[in-house]
Amino acid sequence: MAKTIAEKILSEHAHRDISAGDIAVVDVDVVMAQDGTGPLAVSQIKKLGFSKVANPDKSIFFIDHGAPSPRKELADTHKVLRNFAEQSGARLSDINEGVCHQILVESYACPGDIVIGADSHTCTSGAVGAFATGMGSTDIAVGFALSKTWLMVPQTIKVNFNGRMLKGVFAKDLIIYLIGRITAEGATYKALEFGGSVSAGMTMDERFTISNMAVEAGAKTGLFSTDNTTRNYLEAQGRGGCFKEICADKGAKYEQVIEIDCGSIEPMVSQPHTVDNTVTAAKIERVKIDQVLIGTCTNGRLSDLAIAAKILSGRKIAKGVRMLVIPASKSVYLEAIRSGVIEILIESGATIINPGCGPCVGVHEGTLADGEVCLSTQNRNFKGRMGNPESFIYLSSPATAAWSAVKGYIADPREVL
Repeated sequence: MAKTIAEKILSEHAHRDISAGDIAVVDVDVVMAQDGTGPLAVSQIKKLGFSKVANPDKSIFFIDHGAPSPRKELADTHKVLRNFAEQSGARLSDINEGVCHQILVESYACPGDIVIGADSHTCTSGAVGAFATGMGSTDIAVGFALSKTWLMVPQTIKVNFNGRMLKGVFAKDLIIYLIGRITAEGATYKALEFGGSVSAGMTMDERFTISNMAVEAGAKTGLFSTDNTTRNYLEAQGRGGCFKEICADKGAKYEQVIEIDCGSIEPMVSQPHTVDNTVTAAKIERVKIDQVLIGTCTNGRLSDLAIAAKILSGRKIAKGVRMLVIPASKSVYLEAIRSGVIEILIESGATIINPGCGPCVGVHEGTLADGEVCLSTQNRNFKGRMGNPESFIYLSSPATAAWSAVKGYIADPREVL
């Protein structure tokens, strides 16, 4: 039977032929939790009677959401993860390394893997051809202890991005457009499989952005086929040996196929307080902004920072606007320093924050005041997401965010690009 990417990966890990709708126990390749979800996972592992993890080299605890710790309560939870990692043999990614989802694709996730994490944006690793999905801390505890999990094989929605992306339009605009079109519930417990000529031509950074936000349409995972772009990325990370070809079979059965002409997509913005509340940057009413955030696990890679630097070079951010920049990982940060990108951003008036989640999750760094507006490249704009339910979050690409920082209000980046 012809299979989708999800069906092929799950069948291999279940050691039997399974298809959409089947429930199966599957082997797991990579398990992770972060400092918000990890302490509960550790507690549950111990309640299950385990003191070790089944696969130490691919079991990772990340300290990234409150990194470094902003208060003693979080410092105590960090201590729990550091101690358990040392005792159990699991890997620890501490405060200097970066956001879990970026580190996973840099160092751990491989094509054909099953990656589970106690964080909804674990689906980012689908960009390298892994079935990557978020789960609750208790399910993740079982994954740590046994290197197994159970799940239902999801139906797959195929999304073909075709045509040609217009100048000023980026991967972030495509995924915001898609979520606005199918809604935040449009792919609930489905796999999104991305194809088409535009997808085939995307860089890995662009694919990471797309897969990262698959869950914002309710998806279980967001998958790309592997190709030479995947191979080259893994080789650059020193992991070329884990590359393999992953693609759907010809004649695979999809729940539906969505065809998107990228030439019809303009720079997009998600308005408060849902990601699917979308509008084009050209048509949004003039919205004054107080803060701009560029970075996070969605758009914190070198290409994202570089496009912002291109727009900001020789310019200053508007008076009254704060701009925060967060590289997604230590390696991205170093590349941005070496390339001169960080210098340009600082000279424009930006504040650089250490790699991590920071203001995106409202734990610390960049919390908004009552009534303030932030334009961010993150993946969610739920009420209170950045720490204050009386504030307002808009989402956009780094280009839209950078140009808006200069203008002082949400603006269309095609004005400058």
